[in-house]
Order: sequence, then C-alpha cells, then structure tokens
Amino acid sequence: MNQPAFEKEKIKIFISDFDGIFTDGKLTVYSDGKTSKQVSYRDIMAIANILKANIKFAVISGEKTTAIDIMKEKFPSIDIFQNERNKINVLKSLLEKYNINPENVLYMGDDINDTTCLEYVGFPVTVQDAHSSVKNIKNIFITKKNGGDGAVREVTDYIL
Repeated sequence: MNQPAFEKEKIKIFISDFDGIFTDGKLTVYSDGKTSKQVSYRDIMAIANILKANIKFAVISGEKTTAIDIMKEKFPSIDIFQNERNKINVLKSLLEKYNINPENVLYMGDDINDTTCLEYVGFPVTVQDAHSSVKNIKNIFITKKNGGDGAVREVTDYIL
C-alpha cells in the first residue's frame, strides 16, 4: 500500500462518493421491490470525527438513497448531493461556496464516474476494491479496506 501524503492542516473538506465507499456497492432487492444497502457504523463515526476536527464533509452521489438521507439527519452540517451525474461541477461549486482550493480537498471515490474529481483534488483516495482505472490515478491513496468495510474510518484515522 502506498503511503498517503495527508496533512490534517491542509485538508479543508473531505468529499466522498457513497456507493462503493460507504457501502460494498451491492443493492439488495426484496421480492416486494424494496431495496436495502448496508453501511458500516465505523464509517458513520468517521464523519463525526472529521467534523470534530473542523474539516467540512460532503457526499456527492450519482444515486438517491435513504441511507444518505439518514446521514444528513444525523449530521445536519454536511453537504449532500444525490442523483448527480456531473460530480465535478458539484465539487467545484462546493469549493466556491467555501472558498477552498482544490489542493485542500480530499476526495474519496471508487469508480469511473469519480475519475474527474479524483484527478482534480490534492488528496485523491480510493478503496481496495475500486475499479482498476481509478487505482491507476496519479498520487492516489488506496485503502487497505474495501468499500463498506470501514474504509472511510481508515482514512480519517490516518488523517487525525
């Protein structure tokens, strides 16, 4: 595993994808048509730890899911964007909103729709089971953990 060049004082915002990062990327579909996703409580605790360290937190997801809504209820100060297909535009608007430079952003994503964001920020991070093209992004940190298995907590523990 490569060693990240994180410096807590340089990271002003932690932005993450949701599916494949907070979840294992699987969707359970029941016979009644309802669905569910599993989220690690370690990763939820990671958000609390980041916020306590005065680092902003945001989720930019290409999907809409109840799990993200619950996350927003638990942490009202975080920025949540769902059903977003052009994640880089959302990321840039967040940086403008908070007057943050790209080199002060940690972005965590696992698939090809995260590539532009990962290439744009100073601290790109992905999970062990990410798409192979994402793992090849220059200067990317790859967690030991898979998505949905405490990877977000692994990163926050390293930062803090």
